[in-house]
Amino acid sequence: MDHISHVLWQFLVKWMTDFALFPPEASKIAPQMDALYFFMVLVSLVGLTIVVLLLVSFSIMYSKKRHPVAVQIEGSTLLEATWTIIPLGLFLIMFVWGSLIYFRIYTPPANAMNIYVVGKQWMWKAEHPGGQHEINSLHIPTGRAIQLTLISQDVFHSFSIPAFRVKREAIPGRYTNVWFEATTPGTYHLFCTQYCGTNHSAMVGDIVVLTPDDYKKWLAESTSGASLAQNGERLFASLSCNACHNGQANSRGPSLAGVYGSHLTLANGGTQLADEAYLRDAILNPSDHVTQGFAPIMPTYQGQISEDGVISLVEYIKSLNTNYRVEQTLNTSTLLPEGEGKATPAGQQSGGAKQGASAGKGTSGQGVVKQ
Repeated sequence: MDHISHVLWQFLVKWMTDFALFPPEASKIAPQMDALYFFMVLVSLVGLTIVVLLLVSFSIMYSKKRHPVAVQIEGSTLLEATWTIIPLGLFLIMFVWGSLIYFRIYTPPANAMNIYVVGKQWMWKAEHPGGQHEINSLHIPTGRAIQLTLISQDVFHSFSIPAFRVKREAIPGRYTNVWFEATTPGTYHLFCTQYCGTNHSAMVGDIVVLTPDDYKKWLAESTSGASLAQNGERLFASLSCNACHNGQANSRGPSLAGVYGSHLTLANGGTQLADEAYLRDAILNPSDHVTQGFAPIMPTYQGQISEDGVISLVEYIKSLNTNYRVEQTLNTSTLLPEGEGKATPAGQQSGGAKQGASAGKGTSGQGVVKQ
């Protein structure tokens, strides 16, 4: 806080924290958010003070006792311009300042570690890339940019970490993103700040910030034995997605190797960036993402694959640089977890052509031709 006295700033932070009026600053963005907040409070207090002083002064100066006969006072162009331009300037400062912070919070850096968070009535489930799963808890390291990819499995939720000055909505059927970089090890509160049903108040948790070494230790001790991509590979084979998306010349679906991050050409002539949100939608709503050169034969798996399963499929597709792994699973038959749907033999038309699409990004005609 170069523009505020260091001693004054520390006094404000310590006083408000000790009296539970303000959460601690535990992320890099927190001081910037607080600076804007205190600026807005200061402007409001100054404005309130000016209005009260003018109100009291005019009440005394122009009381009936002092002026028994009312006197018409003509307007002043200079005065009107002053009380219009100064507030406008202050509001524009707040707007630009807030916009810069907003775009920084919601534009993750390229090297950010991505963690999926699924909101459910009434709990938060975190999915780490290495396969670690957490319920109402999130372990993260200091000094590392963390991107959260949020989605809700039922109703609207809002993921809020006051100590990080982070809040982002978890919306059904759509990924939303937010990022932060924790600076101070400790345990911080996690809340849902969107009323989501009867037990909304119980949808809380902890954000556990660890040093990099402690975080590595936690990862090693918490591994489930398979990463999200590995889980997605098994699901991909179980759904017979490899029957169509295998990269062979006669395959009924486009190749998924290297599709993540590329620009795709669709059957309607449009182009689309293949990010996480697009991959998810291409799996669940394939008819909206038919790849140029392929028939729209892929069925939807809407309601047949959980959000956790979709996340695993997306991570698997993101990891595909070649079709080698897909080819290795062509004859694999792995049973799905209960509730994820059943595999259909690749030789069947309804299973091969249809299933192939499911996991595959824009499968069976769903969005995967690079420009």
